[in-house]
Amino acid sequence: MNTAWNTRAETPADTAAVHAVNAAAFDTPAEADLVDALRADPAWIEGLSMVAVTDQGTVAAYALLTRCHIGDTPALCLAPCAVLPEHQRTGAGSAAIRAVLDAARARGERFVTVLGHPGYYPRFGFERASAYGIGLDIEVPDEALMALSLDPAHTPPAGTIRYAAPFGI
Repeated sequence: MNTAWNTRAETPADTAAVHAVNAAAFDTPAEADLVDALRADPAWIEGLSMVAVTDQGTVAAYALLTRCHIGDTPALCLAPCAVLPEHQRTGAGSAAIRAVLDAARARGERFVTVLGHPGYYPRFGFERASAYGIGLDIEVPDEALMALSLDPAHTPPAGTIRYAAPFGI
């Protein structure tokens, strides 16, 4: 088990490996196809697509932040996050997520949203989005929609999240 994962921004040479990680981590190819579609969308932000790699350089985990909005306020959406099945529960996914959040913080980004497992994302500081008055136009479990302020001096704004077009929401 690798306890100190190396992380870095995705490069063009990683495209196939990132697709493979997402395809292996989920039941359908939808998330892998979503990443491919987001690369061509204006919501894509260079440097906010991160991989965790094995000591041999194999992409083991992936985390992506793309532009979204909370109301009219620019924010980021964390999705998808994926880990090759053989590397799940090794810290690879957490390493990729921490790296992408750190990269966003370094760029001066303030807010991140995620629609995901309520038992997993709070370890990164995510809290229930409804506590800030943040919602979606579709029905989702309240505890699954979360928000994070990358700058403790700023509270996430209230509003409805608008995702990039490839999300289809």
